[in-house]
Amino acid sequence: MTALRLVVAGSPAPAVPTLDALAASEHEIVRVISRPPAPLGRRRILTPTPVAARAVELGIPVLETTRLADLEPELLPLEIDLGIIVAYGGLVREPLLSWPRLGWINLHFSLLPRWRGAAPVQHAIIAGDEVTGATVFQLTPGLDEGDWFAQEREMIGAHRTAGALLEALSVSGAALTRRVVDGLAAGAIAARRQEGEPTFAPKLTRDDARIRWTEPVEAVHSRVRGVTPEPGAFSMLPDGTALKILEAAPARDLRPLDPGVCAVEGRRVLVGTATAPLELVRVQPAGRSAMSAGDWVRGLDADSLPVLS
Repeated sequence: MTALRLVVAGSPAPAVPTLDALAASEHEIVRVISRPPAPLGRRRILTPTPVAARAVELGIPVLETTRLADLEPELLPLEIDLGIIVAYGGLVREPLLSWPRLGWINLHFSLLPRWRGAAPVQHAIIAGDEVTGATVFQLTPGLDEGDWFAQEREMIGAHRTAGALLEALSVSGAALTRRVVDGLAAGAIAARRQEGEPTFAPKLTRDDARIRWTEPVEAVHSRVRGVTPEPGAFSMLPDGTALKILEAAPARDLRPLDPGVCAVEGRRVLVGTATAPLELVRVQPAGRSAMSAGDWVRGLDADSLPVLS
């Protein structure tokens, strides 16, 4: 196997395991490309992306940009065999798309062609899918349309949030990406066409995170998990403030309630849906810290619990 000269583009934490896996391989990462530092926290301190920070720790030169075309004068003179992109947050267009000798491969967190787009893990959970996975495919101008080299399946489970599932996929996907890179270096792997009807996973909006209490409890619970931790599930209280729902679970063993109606059964805080109630476990009222649902209810008028909308 001939060692390849690589460029890796990525930004958020789920891309770090792939960077680590490739840095530990026989291949050489010539450059890492990431988004510029962003203001984080209450003090709005400019903070490098997790990928940029890790690349600095590994001693790999980092280029930061929101627009890859701006890097053409610096990148195009470099002799690169393969580009790898994992959640970079920007498009690769010509001439950079054809610049590496073997083109670019993309680690995408779904079983393509299902859930092409920016938020595949979140949409898979919201839709109630039982299985998802990771795909390494050849990057093309179309949205996640390229031929794929390898896939890894992952059961979603009944309780995992998008954050937890994405963390698991980032690890298995890193190993998958390294196998593909090694296979390309050895000339021992070929791509195959995507088959099946594609579905799409656009970036989530705040409206996607608002609970629809008129849906069945399974759909409500899936939405809560699918938008956790970002953008974060919420419902509106009668006073016009938002109640964030951090953790919840179906309560199929209890009597139905009208959609949005709150009730207390023993120590359990319940909200009605179209079918069984949803049990609230942890919540965060506006302007306050996260707390147990029981603590939240104890601060309310027990005789007039709110109706959520």
